[in-house]
Amino acid sequence: MSINKVVKSFDEAVADIFDGAIILMGGFGPANGTPSNLLRALVKQGARNLTLVANTPGYGRPAPGTRAFRKTPPDYDDGGLLIQTGQVSKAICAFPGMSRPGMTAPLHEKLDAGELEVEMIPQGTLAERIRAAKAGVAAFFIPTGAGTIFEEGKETRVIDGRNNVLEYPLKADFALIRAYKADRYGNLVYQGTSRNFNPVMAGAAKVTIAEVDELVPLGELDPEVIVTPGIYVDRVAVRQNSVKGA
Repeated sequence: MSINKVVKSFDEAVADIFDGAIILMGGFGPANGTPSNLLRALVKQGARNLTLVANTPGYGRPAPGTRAFRKTPPDYDDGGLLIQTGQVSKAICAFPGMSRPGMTAPLHEKLDAGELEVEMIPQGTLAERIRAAKAGVAAFFIPTGAGTIFEEGKETRVIDGRNNVLEYPLKADFALIRAYKADRYGNLVYQGTSRNFNPVMAGAAKVTIAEVDELVPLGELDPEVIVTPGIYVDRVAVRQNSVKGA
């Protein structure tokens, strides 16, 4: 039987995400690295009590009549949407968003209301904990956070004259990532700034689901530009009207 990881819809792609799942969400900010269609499908699917792991959950959707403070693509949604709908019980992130006059990040609102637990992790440590889960690394020492609140309750060790903090892999149930092109094997290439947290998250979860702009025939992707081999990808969902071939 030939390998074909392409699913029919974004709804199908996230159908088995269960209550209490740990979700890795690719993307860095309002650039083209966020799996917006998968997030909208997950809102529709309704799984709750989720743990959302991301560089930043984002700001969700602004209230009607509120002007967005930054430029985003017309079809953009971020993980803040899941927080707004009450589907997230814990957020693990490096940047929680900011509060500005007339605009508050959903993370802050839910945290202040006692409806959300938030764990802050230095950005490099977050990336490395995810990479460790992907690589099968049991634990690692890192100097980031040593001597700060980030080392509280953790083992420390002096290595090469520097204090280091013991960190563990950040394992997840599902990774929702965004790529530019894919073939039906799940090989992925990225475009511009989408090559941020997406490649490191691919394969760091039990199930990796990739939202892509274009599906191309086997053999069309130059092996030299494939960043994520298909072995790390379980499902591919293609944005509407983007299928070039199979």
